[in-house]
Amino acid sequence: MYRLSRLRFIFPIGLLICFFLDGSLSKIFAPLFFADPYSMVSCLTLLWLVLAYFFEGDVVIPLTGFAIVVGAVADVYYAGIWGLFIFLYPLMVWLTRVLAHSFNPSFLTSILIFFIDVAVFEFLNYVAYNLVGVTSMNLVDFVVDVLAPSLALNLVYFVLLYWPISVIYKRALAKQQ
Repeated sequence: MYRLSRLRFIFPIGLLICFFLDGSLSKIFAPLFFADPYSMVSCLTLLWLVLAYFFEGDVVIPLTGFAIVVGAVADVYYAGIWGLFIFLYPLMVWLTRVLAHSFNPSFLTSILIFFIDVAVFEFLNYVAYNLVGVTSMNLVDFVVDVLAPSLALNLVYFVLLYWPISVIYKRALAKQQ
């Protein structure tokens, strides 16, 4: 029961922190993240949503609803294209659920699913921006200059944050019982 769990406070606070850290880290480390011609896109919000799915246990967090809300806020705050993130975040939650049912839960399968999620997320973002004319980058340049560095950055995030976030969830769920 989500509404009786401590996760009803911890999950939204963590999602909000990850959302603002995405933009703040991109701003603070802009010379590193956006060194010409490479660009690394931080996906901490996506990481929080994916890890929430893996760590929620018996408590079912309404991830799709939160994904829609954070997507709408991201559209207004970051993207400038209404409907991009409001569509992409719930799609990534759905993709995570579909992929997780195909694998036994472990650290390696979690990192594989997150890798796929980030790749699909960035590719769909690239396609949308190309369709509306925000960018005209060709696919090869996108893969080499944006997708590969973004995957590397986000996999580092995953490895560094997997165990601390799992401890947060375990403590929150242990207090519930």
